Amino acid sequence: MFLSTRLSRDFVNCYYVAGFEEPHDCTSFRGDNHMRKAQIGNATVSGLTIGGNPFSGFSHQGKERTDEMLAFYTDDQIKATLRASEEAGIDTFFGRTDDHIFRILRKYWDGGGSIQWFAQICTERGKPDVWRDWVKGAAELGATGAYLHGGVVDNWHASGEHDNFHEAVALMRSLELKAIGFAGHKPDAHGWIRDNLEVDFQMCSYYNPSDRSKSAHHVSEGEKWHEEDRQLMLDMISSITTPVVHYKIFAGGNRPIIDGFEKLGNAIKENDICCVGMFLGDDPEMITKNVSLFEQYCDTVEKPLA
Repeated sequence: MFLSTRLSRDFVNCYYVAGFEEPHDCTSFRGDNHMRKAQIGNATVSGLTIGGNPFSGFSHQGKERTDEMLAFYTDDQIKATLRASEEAGIDTFFGRTDDHIFRILRKYWDGGGSIQWFAQICTERGKPDVWRDWVKGAAELGATGAYLHGGVVDNWHASGEHDNFHEAVALMRSLELKAIGFAGHKPDAHGWIRDNLEVDFQMCSYYNPSDRSKSAHHVSEGEKWHEEDRQLMLDMISSITTPVVHYKIFAGGNRPIIDGFEKLGNAIKENDICCVGMFLGDDPEMITKNVSLFEQYCDTVEKPLA
């Protein structure tokens, strides 16, 4: 049984396992900052990282949910969430390159925060080439790593704009970022990256919610979360020898938490990591619960590359 995060908030808050009456035990959180680490390029990264979609209202659950996230995540609340993440052992934030996130990170770092940032490089409507400026801006601000947004990658690959990939690699390398890569929702795009580029990581979405062949931009209506898409991506992940960042493991909050962690635990390799967006408006303890579940399902994974 699949339960929507929006329609079954108790499921998220209590981490109920579908088919069981009792909530999952999340009391084993160690709180000792000893989470497994992965080496990605020249960066050392915690096995579980935090994503920024909820900070920017990308809910993948409809307009009401988006408005709820935007109302909750004030500047101060975002900073508090990053601080709580660091206290729980999460040392890396995957977040957008836009004026909003730039402002938050400046404030957070100026206030003593130390979380490292992997910058998600985007395009803008009517400005398909602005990604170059965002790469440079991210490096100047202090990004540890950078990667092209999954929608951009899907669109470039579908459009045959492969020169953009090579240019992006060259630009990111020239700025001496510690780790560079590409996100994406399409296994064939990741297969092309695997075979044609030298990158430090590939960021693989478990689901492909919308067609980006004609436009790289986010579409909130009519998103789909098909199990066959997840299996195709898991098959692709098994063939990638560079570190993989597993993301959308819960289908943007539309699939059960435990199922996502179980799949992750079976798929994650020694130097892979996971990125999860967290909406503390549902549960103030969500960070520590997710760390506990990551430790249970993934923390002891030591799988040598094939």
